[in-house]
Amino acid sequence: MNKFTILFLVLLCFFSCKKEVEKKPLVDDGSIRYQLFQLEKFGWKSKVHSQKVDDINFTATEVPIQYYLLKDQGNEDLFNIDSLYQENKTERVLEFTFEQEDEDDLLKDKFTSLSYEEGVKYMSFSLDKDFYVVTSKNDTIQCSGVSYERNFKVAPFQKVLLFFSGIDPKEKIQLIYNDKLFKKGTLKFQFKDTYTEILL
Repeated sequence: MNKFTILFLVLLCFFSCKKEVEKKPLVDDGSIRYQLFQLEKFGWKSKVHSQKVDDINFTATEVPIQYYLLKDQGNEDLFNIDSLYQENKTERVLEFTFEQEDEDDLLKDKFTSLSYEEGVKYMSFSLDKDFYVVTSKNDTIQCSGVSYERNFKVAPFQKVLLFFSGIDPKEKIQLIYNDKLFKKGTLKFQFKDTYTEILL
């Protein structure tokens, strides 16, 4: 190969690489990064409401779905996170915990009148029927699913994730819990602001 052939191949490679770079425009993810920073600064899990009935604490926490998207997807591609958020922005995720004041296991039959195994089954498969949300427009949204996070008697509480669909991100919500498991009545948890307001 002579010098001209080598030079020609180097230039050809250079221009084809340059065209590849030009095909991928640089896009600024600054606005997405700023929104996530605002949510983190406010505190991902700062919207917490607790009630104590007899010796049991019931705590509801609203968590923005971006928290779970980042936890699942990582922060390598913020455009993907934003795209997933846009597709799912009418979803709400609430963490709900049950904790006995002396850190006793609440799934014991003395609390639920069920066997331990039946208590676990109830938390896993029937608890969703005990929760619903009322929006500021007085729409009632049933719980669309529950994910029970089993702790196998390691943590002193029981925790579930509650999923609700079809709620405008600007809607203020109130969580209603009709406690059939521990028979403590109806509990209401009012979330007075929205994450949309935090981002403004």
